[in-house]
Amino acid sequence: MSEPLVIVGNGMATARLVDELCRRALGRYAVAVVGAEPRLAYNRVLLSSVLAKEVAPAEIELRSAAWWRARGVTLLYGKQAIAIDPTLRRVRLAGGATLPYARLVLATGSQPIRLDVPGMGLPGVMTFRDLADVMTMEAAVADRRNAVVIGGGLLGLEAAYGLAKAGANVSVVHLMDRLMERQLDTRAAAMLKAEVERRGIAVHLNAQTTAIRGRGCVEAVTLEGGRNLPADLVVVAAGIRPSVDLARSADLDINRGILVDDRLQTSRPDIFAIGECAEHRGVCYGLVEPAYEQAAVLAQHLAGAPAGYQGSAIATNLKVAGVSVYSAGDFLGGPGSEAIVFSDPGLGVYKKLVLRDGRLTGAVLFGDTADGLWYLDLIRSGAPVAAFRDDLAFGPPSARRRAA
Repeated sequence: MSEPLVIVGNGMATARLVDELCRRALGRYAVAVVGAEPRLAYNRVLLSSVLAKEVAPAEIELRSAAWWRARGVTLLYGKQAIAIDPTLRRVRLAGGATLPYARLVLATGSQPIRLDVPGMGLPGVMTFRDLADVMTMEAAVADRRNAVVIGGGLLGLEAAYGLAKAGANVSVVHLMDRLMERQLDTRAAAMLKAEVERRGIAVHLNAQTTAIRGRGCVEAVTLEGGRNLPADLVVVAAGIRPSVDLARSADLDINRGILVDDRLQTSRPDIFAIGECAEHRGVCYGLVEPAYEQAAVLAQHLAGAPAGYQGSAIATNLKVAGVSVYSAGDFLGGPGSEAIVFSDPGLGVYKKLVLRDGRLTGAVLFGDTADGLWYLDLIRSGAPVAAFRDDLAFGPPSARRRAA
């Protein structure tokens, strides 16, 4: 008889876990997926494209309802899981229903951080995290011309790009000295700022928001120093935090995220966690690729095969405001490292490759990211690059030989 496996969270990590598990152990588990959003799992990476009307909401759906049915998965979307009883091994849903489990996987994702400043509760102030937020922003921008996005990381720039494409006058307010400081070095970030501004988006760096002002609805964002930016709509994209409330109800060990070991197991042997809600060896990744790698390892473990997650080499491969950017590993470098830099301002291309002891340890690519995966393989493998060091910025040697 199939064991009941409940997965809480109906996002990208869950879709990959079900896919991987069905490849390895179809029929071993009776799988039920619980998702709070009233829709099938979708690709969150493409939310800004939906906002910009470059793709339709239906086009970002990861799997059809028929796909889930064919794998025997019970989908309960639009249902909120509110508590776990680890003694009875049951998940309680809003409304009172409960689901029994033999194994439970938490893939609850993360929540947007809300700023602790006056005016956050004003109408017209919102966060950007899911498809419902996109729909709210679409309705808001229809009759609100001035939008301020607080946060110059990936989510903030995605929101800004989408709003600008939808016709709003957009300003980005960022606390740090450069955009996307976690993914880009100073030079690549400066190039990105120029590209963002070329699209009509104003960028304010080293800018701290002190208040959101308005009478009855939002009217302006006040920065430190007293400057006011007019705003009919404010989108807060100042970061995320792991969603751990459900885990707390089961008294699981929690730090910033839900603590997991190399099998993605929590402090209870029958409960696991993957994706943005999980913390492994002190790291909460907040990226899609590590979540996929965790899903593959957990599927292998649940299928009864030896498996261990050793952490992920962080790599970011994105299109921001229509520009391709890529970073991986220790791209900032430091004492004992050296950097190979290739730049062609005319083509809008920049590459920085960081080496230490004859091995590639980090990379930043702007404009041309075609060789990103090759650089990532070199970083992960630690292979010596001395034999082709002088040509490293020009891509894989095999590709150059074919071109010749």
